[in-house]
Amino acid sequence: MRLLDAKRLEIFVRTVEAGSVTAAADELSYTVSAVSQQLHRLELELGHSLLQRQSRGVIPTEAGMMLANHARKILRQMDATRADLDDLAAGKSGSLVVGAFPTVAASFLPLVIETFTSQYPSVDLSIRSARIDTLIAELERGSTQMSLLWDHPWRPISVEGITIDELFREPFVILVSKNHRLARASEVQMKDLADETWVVRADAHPVVEVLDRAATSAGFRPSIAMYANDYQEAQAMVSAGIGVAMAPTGAVTLRHPGVRSLSLGDEAPVRRILVGQRDERVGSSAEIALRRALFDTAKGMVPS
Repeated sequence: MRLLDAKRLEIFVRTVEAGSVTAAADELSYTVSAVSQQLHRLELELGHSLLQRQSRGVIPTEAGMMLANHARKILRQMDATRADLDDLAAGKSGSLVVGAFPTVAASFLPLVIETFTSQYPSVDLSIRSARIDTLIAELERGSTQMSLLWDHPWRPISVEGITIDELFREPFVILVSKNHRLARASEVQMKDLADETWVVRADAHPVVEVLDRAATSAGFRPSIAMYANDYQEAQAMVSAGIGVAMAPTGAVTLRHPGVRSLSLGDEAPVRRILVGQRDERVGSSAEIALRRALFDTAKGMVPS
């Protein structure tokens, strides 16, 4: 079998994801004829039918699905290689692009940046805040040199080709209104909250699973009063007495004046704050320095 052509693989993946040859041609600014020709050549090279034509487009065959999965990985690796070589050619060793998720970008990361930039003021540092699936994809493509990630101890994250190290663990806390019966307490147990209504994050946010697990362990199912779009909205609703809420510590660094934060003590669920980098990447001096700043700052965070 001859070596596969990268552009041909890209055309195939775009066609699978777009669901039609015409849509793929539009995305790639090719003619429909050119895309069809490249797909036909790919099928001849591999000796397999890769796409099944339907009245409204195409779907991959079993062989096509297998090729698409492998091709996506190959294309991400090629993007990452180009990014590394571009950095080298452009002399960008003094430039860093770091991925982060919103709550850590609003709490832990500013402390790291303050330390890092005071020591390395000439480094051009950029931050990309996104959901975790996007953060991982950008790491794989080489769009970011490192990224802050998170997981829970009961479901540790693992990504082929990415080295992941734990920075620290942060506990979840309970948020109540300043007028709540428990507002003067510093610590509470989940069983004390069995009769409460809850404000949780919308769109199947991970905090919903954390709450469900904690409540189940305490012998009750939480009654949901509202699904909030973000933690600021959740805090506002808690302050108004709509319900109580659970949140990771880093999500409530900026606390609503009408809200009190209560510890769950030893029974508090935790999430792990992580740093990820591609296995094969050789870090620049700026990356090494930033990684050191991450771990140095993490030493001052809440211990597990």
